[in-house]
Amino acid sequence: MNHALRSLRHPNFRLFFFGQFISLLGTWLQIVATVWLVYRLTGSALLLGVTTGLQQLPMLLLSPLAGVWSDRVDRRRMLMITQSLAAFQALTLAMLTFSGTVRVEHIMLLAFLLGLINAFDTPTRQAFVLEMIGDKSDLPNAIALSSLLFNGARFVGPAIAGVALAVLGEAWCFLLNGLSFVATLYAYTHMRLLPRAWTARNAHWLHDLQEGVRYAFGLLGIRRLLLLLAVLSIGSSPWQPLMPIFATEIYGGDSRTLGWLIGAVGVGALLGAAHLMRRPGLRGLGSVIAVTCALSGVGMAGFAWMNSLWLGLPLLALFGFGLIATVASCNTVVQTVAEEDKRGRVIGLYVLAFFGMSPIGHFLSGALAEQIGVQWTFFLCGSGIAIAAACFAYSLPTWRESIRRARAAQDASGQPART
Repeated sequence: MNHALRSLRHPNFRLFFFGQFISLLGTWLQIVATVWLVYRLTGSALLLGVTTGLQQLPMLLLSPLAGVWSDRVDRRRMLMITQSLAAFQALTLAMLTFSGTVRVEHIMLLAFLLGLINAFDTPTRQAFVLEMIGDKSDLPNAIALSSLLFNGARFVGPAIAGVALAVLGEAWCFLLNGLSFVATLYAYTHMRLLPRAWTARNAHWLHDLQEGVRYAFGLLGIRRLLLLLAVLSIGSSPWQPLMPIFATEIYGGDSRTLGWLIGAVGVGALLGAAHLMRRPGLRGLGSVIAVTCALSGVGMAGFAWMNSLWLGLPLLALFGFGLIATVASCNTVVQTVAEEDKRGRVIGLYVLAFFGMSPIGHFLSGALAEQIGVQWTFFLCGSGIAIAAACFAYSLPTWRESIRRARAAQDASGQPART
């Protein structure tokens, strides 16, 4: 099989890949329809930020606990539960919208519910990747393919959503998303997994949580990545909830324009994930992280002042390229360096750093946009990301040495190489 697609030789990962693609198309239908519906009902940048922030808030509060949980339970069973609950959330939102009784309070409550579900689904799903493929040497490629999968849906989903919003309305987007979860439930049901090697968990869950935090932040290489991801998360958070304002007020467009803007980020993200697919392992990823993080900041800051749609789209693509290449590279390093019995907890902290910090960014950017406008908000956030990338680049020699020592310790303890 092609080197870039080598993870697809594993039947379980193939099931996951194609089932998740269908589900993610539905997810993006709901994401775009939700922000459009909130803006149509309220016309408020602040409420756009609050609604999106409420969906991410549980990640901030619960991701570390979810990481502990994923080290203790059957991950496939947990994922089937979370996917079923997400389908229920989407169908409830569809029912309220079809009936004409939906209010912004309903949307906020259901967004928070979905955030609770995702807080447990995301770290569990990422920790489950190694169980699906069973071959640690394919882990970096599987992570890159997963990023390609998500961003392929990011590219196609908004384009479909723009048409669906104009022709059918928000309710049909929510309904189609609810039905799309059938694909992932089918995939999880039909996987054939090897028995998982369990580690006895006699300690209290709080002890396990403290152990995971001490381990992750005790390794300089992981600690710096978590801090960089937190800055990237807060800085990049305005692009999704505030994009309807660019579509309507800056570019004078409609839902189709919104689809173009979000789709441009998806195109860049696809290119970023495809770039990483051909990489064999960790070598050189530190430099990749520094450069791509800087590109995401430059793209975002530059887009802020592009009053022409066709000049703004390439900068959004650059932002998407840098964002996903950085996040996927950090994910690869974290999962590769983490010890096997602490994988779920370290991934829980990774999810906290990137996804969990988003609510802070959403709340701040929504309030900031109300005061200084969306263009200045985008510019300041993009500049902050670029500065963080420069700081990480400056410290690369000590970061590389920390990663080298961590992998040497794995080799000394008898853990097989993962790249």
